[in-house]
Amino acid sequence: MKHVEEDCQISSGHSTRMGDVAEDKASFYSNAEDYWREVPPTVDGMLGGYGSISSIDINGSKAFLKKFLGEGEGETGTGCALDCGAGIGRITKRLLLPLFRTVDLVDVTKEFLDKARTYLGDDAKRVGNYFCCGLQEFVPETGRYDVIWIQWVIGHLTDDHLVEFLRRCQKALRPDGLIVIKDNVSYEGVVPDDVDSSVCRDLDIVRRLVGRAGLRVVHEEQQKNFPKEIYQVHTLALR
Repeated sequence: MKHVEEDCQISSGHSTRMGDVAEDKASFYSNAEDYWREVPPTVDGMLGGYGSISSIDINGSKAFLKKFLGEGEGETGTGCALDCGAGIGRITKRLLLPLFRTVDLVDVTKEFLDKARTYLGDDAKRVGNYFCCGLQEFVPETGRYDVIWIQWVIGHLTDDHLVEFLRRCQKALRPDGLIVIKDNVSYEGVVPDDVDSSVCRDLDIVRRLVGRAGLRVVHEEQQKNFPKEIYQVHTLALR
């Protein structure tokens, strides 16, 4: 969750290039892992203290996703979904498990995935896999997923790693499958966050990286009713 006031890190209102932020890729990733290791495994922890917006977020995501799901020709199936940067399984529990038969979770923080096994309750039996891995290294199984959901995590990937990850995701889709990115977008350029070792990109940059991955945006919406002090959140459906 990115706050607008973080823009003050950028002098003279100018944004920075991704390369300046993540020149040392090893520390970019290790610093993020260190940050998340100290975050409590709760909904509030997953949302940076904004646990109160969880229902608004889930309802917006559900309405977005239901536009694509169905049994007809060209519609996205409901067999298996992947929750990327899943944390304790907030999105898996409230969005994906109610809509899909099986859900896999991937997250870099083992403590979060351990918590997910109890947080998900009885529905945990419909979780296929808990993958403890950074997305820059994660290779999803070819042809396994109807939907790959990527929320509030692309800022933890360098540009090249994001492009490469999206290419791997495309190969992991079933016919008529869908990749969804939901994330904060900056007003202009790339805004670094030294606290959690991430970046916030503007929408044009995100679209450009999606294009580099060989994907196209088939639908896009802005999440409504979020606090004004955080960056706008946009949801993009990709194929």
